[in-house]
Amino acid sequence: MSIEAAVLTEIDTPAVLVDLVVARKNIERFQQYADSHKLRVRPHIKTHKIPAIAEMQLQAGACGITCQKVSEAEAMVQGSKAITDVLITYNIVGKAKLQRLRALSEKVNLSVVADSRTVVEGLSAAFKDSRAPLAVLVECNTGANRCGVASPHEAVSLAKLIAGMPGLVFGGLMTYPPIGAEAAVEAFMREAKAGIEENGISVPVVTSGGTPSMMHAADAPVTTEYRPGTYVYNDRSLVSRGACGWEDCALTVVATVISVPAVDRAVIDAGSKTLTSDLLGLAGYGHVLGRDDIAIDQLSEEHGRLVSTGPIGLSVGDKVRIVPNHACVVTNMVDEILVVDEGGEAPERWTVAARGRLV
Repeated sequence: MSIEAAVLTEIDTPAVLVDLVVARKNIERFQQYADSHKLRVRPHIKTHKIPAIAEMQLQAGACGITCQKVSEAEAMVQGSKAITDVLITYNIVGKAKLQRLRALSEKVNLSVVADSRTVVEGLSAAFKDSRAPLAVLVECNTGANRCGVASPHEAVSLAKLIAGMPGLVFGGLMTYPPIGAEAAVEAFMREAKAGIEENGISVPVVTSGGTPSMMHAADAPVTTEYRPGTYVYNDRSLVSRGACGWEDCALTVVATVISVPAVDRAVIDAGSKTLTSDLLGLAGYGHVLGRDDIAIDQLSEEHGRLVSTGPIGLSVGDKVRIVPNHACVVTNMVDEILVVDEGGEAPERWTVAARGRLV
């Protein structure tokens, strides 16, 4: 977080700035925790979408990466020869996507998830004549109420279906639970795993995820793999939950004060197109580092309004650094980020390779 003022002065704003020293520390912190509990780490790249940062995670000990969309995975694989193992945690539906998934499977060790017969049958039709079967994990709803089969019994039934379908192999169980739901993960997955094994089917992977609860991942010992995403950068939402401190936030938005129309109010050149309108239960749209008295209470597309309980003490031309509420969305709104490393030299520009990859 100790970016030299001289570095900030030269940055054209608004800009997304990443401190690689902090990012590496975040990566290593969870990798050490996971190693100590014999958990594999498969970070979700949705937060950074940059092959070079995925390589940092792999070098630290990650077993592979997690992606949400086929196009995301394509961009990451194309951008790095080090990425050889990919899990896509999304129901893949539609002929065009399945064709691209098949092509991707020729390049890397690939696995996907499913929570219905319809998705499984589509995957089987696409892979029935492939050289190697596609690993398919059953997605389980352990309380987040998004996707996933609703019960361990349904997980067993779907695992049996996958194991018997041409072109597929059962790959294990997957969940994205709500925060603090380790007990629910343990109960659901242990029952599902036992039921599947009673049918003579191996359960090689039980994968869970979520940065807010990552330092409690081992509280669900049935889990063999964990998929944190936001941990690499962290953000205001995680600070508010006590998962990290401001010093652990590797990504900030650098903005310039463009107007000071009142003694307690200023306007910056970063609005909803940079900071995101996501609130995640918070008041305001980010935290101005070093200024706990300032709130970002209003955004339009290109303007952010800063208000203070007293004199705001800012002048036109001043630079501020903001920790956004939700780092993942911020990354997807820019073509490139600025990165600084040890030594405090001028930032490098890194392309956000998987930006906008939505299909």
